[in-house]
Amino acid sequence: MLFFPCHYPVFRKREQWRSRRGARQPESQSHGHSRTGEPTMTTQLHQDGNVENQRTADGSSTDRAGGLIDLIARRVSCRAYKPDPVPESHILQILEAARLAPSACNQQPWRFAVVRDPEARRRIVEEGFLPGARMTWAMDAPVHVVIGMERSFVTHRLAPTVSGVDYPWVDIGIAGEHLVLAATELGLGTCWIGWIKPRVIAGIVGWPRSVRPVVVITIGYPRDPAAGVPPRSRRKDLDQLVRWI
Repeated sequence: MLFFPCHYPVFRKREQWRSRRGARQPESQSHGHSRTGEPTMTTQLHQDGNVENQRTADGSSTDRAGGLIDLIARRVSCRAYKPDPVPESHILQILEAARLAPSACNQQPWRFAVVRDPEARRRIVEEGFLPGARMTWAMDAPVHVVIGMERSFVTHRLAPTVSGVDYPWVDIGIAGEHLVLAATELGLGTCWIGWIKPRVIAGIVGWPRSVRPVVVITIGYPRDPAAGVPPRSRRKDLDQLVRWI
């Protein structure tokens, strides 16, 4: 049996926690109080897309602001941008959100290239995108963030041969979604573009052969904040996606 160093301590800690916890089952919170008698908060997602956070305590209160779910719902693919520059402080905030993403064995395979130079952006669009889909609109985005992947040997090359899971691709997806959600929170539009020529883009941004470009994310202020919003029917219903066991 093959063990990977990053997994073993986690397994040990989990087993120690279970042994201390014993066979105790979580108690129901249907009466609105935790084991200690403290009020609890329940969250409900309504069909209209709003989120209700209800404090089930003496004198309950309700918050329909939505929070994270509203932010996720506002994220759409933007393909029309204003020429206004994106403040560097905003770019740093969204990069920090991506940096904080979880990854297999904390290997953090992501690398970021922030492309603001107009000529470099033109080259990415005209030379770095694959043919067949005209995406000249991407040149109007004042910022391109190229996310690259740098693999480690054990976690990213050896482990997938055992599990069949290509971990760095999962990690890049998580980091990229952190990035676009942070951008959305700042009023910026984004669009994922994976139809790329990795070697060409690596040359444009000056990455070594060890870093493979995976995706280009365009960032900027939307020309029309309402443009490109997908109709609700474009998202499959949960009953098509979820199996309860």
